Amino acid sequence: MTLVKHELKQGKTSLLIWTAAIGFLLAICIFLFPEMKGQMDSVSDMFSSMGSFTEAFGMDRLNFGTLIGFYAVECGNILGLGGAFYAALCAAGILSKEEKDKTAEFLLTHPVSRKRIMTEKLIAVLVQITAMNIMIYAISVGSIAVVGEAIPLKEISLLHLAYYLLQLELAGICFGISSFLRKGSAGVGLGIAAMMYFLNLIANIADVAEFLKYITPFGYCEGADIVANGRLDGVMVAVGAVIGLGGIMAAYLKYTKKDIH
Repeated sequence: MTLVKHELKQGKTSLLIWTAAIGFLLAICIFLFPEMKGQMDSVSDMFSSMGSFTEAFGMDRLNFGTLIGFYAVECGNILGLGGAFYAALCAAGILSKEEKDKTAEFLLTHPVSRKRIMTEKLIAVLVQITAMNIMIYAISVGSIAVVGEAIPLKEISLLHLAYYLLQLELAGICFGISSFLRKGSAGVGLGIAAMMYFLNLIANIADVAEFLKYITPFGYCEGADIVANGRLDGVMVAVGAVIGLGGIMAAYLKYTKKDIH
């Protein structure tokens, strides 16, 4: 597991920065809620009459006067986009960086198979994403306890689980893409994450585009659906798992036969 430790050491600073940034923004939102909840009933009424805009973010189905309604929209967007960007960046360059940094020849001269190299790099990505989510979950629950609000543990846990699965799916997709690239792929990773986010907005606004929810992982992270149903959509999660695993399989098929320079 030498390569896992090496990748974790290299990615430690990035992990801490992204975790601190997302955790800080989540904590700020939670700390603001007690000051704002008295005004949230009028805000909910205003949002409910704004048509497509509120449908895009599910705000027409959530009560901003409750912590979980406020958290699902405000904190959900921070966690969704921030986590998606981090997972995409983490996975998109994990394989291609060896060619970009001219370290591929050194790495491949060791008596280690390409499959093992890929497996250890994939483990490192999963460990980093998991570590970030555990720390952010602790920050969120701790912040709610600090402001003295009752912790809606089931809903909070489901929301964080949904975004964790989203990050894993995006990581799988970007891991696959990384095997096809020869240079840095940060822009590709960010582009894919942003595209998936906007596909979900389109699916929320237009009924004819609802099928897009089965393509984008943001489809099973809808806070309004999770709060209302008390569960994740199993079909969407299963489709997302297949897409993510498909990306990983594509990476193994490509990288084991790739002419690496």
